[in-house]
Amino acid sequence: MKTVIQRVTKASVTVDGKVISSIGNGLCVLVGIKNDDTIEDLDYIVRKILNLKIFDGENGKKWSASVMDKQYEILCISQFTLYHTLKGNKLDFHQAMTASLAEPFYNNFLSELGKKYEPKYIKDGRFGAMMSVNIENDGPVTLDIESSAKRKV
Repeated sequence: MKTVIQRVTKASVTVDGKVISSIGNGLCVLVGIKNDDTIEDLDYIVRKILNLKIFDGENGKKWSASVMDKQYEILCISQFTLYHTLKGNKLDFHQAMTASLAEPFYNNFLSELGKKYEPKYIKDGRFGAMMSVNIENDGPVTLDIESSAKRKV
């Protein structure tokens, strides 16, 4: 799995001209699922998202609080384009998991975030939809994290 995580002051997803999901302070997470991802990859990414020290903590101490520490929301957006390759100027997505397998995997990812945090703080876009994503990056702070089942954490 690959994620692009942005610290935001607000973010929203619009589909067909209607806002379907929005958050205030928190994280906007673009989620790519690779064709060979496993539950171990999913667990690793969930752990990182929830525990990253990406916010200011008590007394304004920089980089000392997680999204859970702050009780902030997380907006997740499925994004198969994170697993692209370039063939000249043409995009190829053969590394991305097929939609029929990726959708249940992504839904499991959302479920695991909710189990380990609070379901009410987990929001998402619409899998497979053409979405407009409005992100107000805070900092700006943007991180990319990729899983590896072989990685020990």
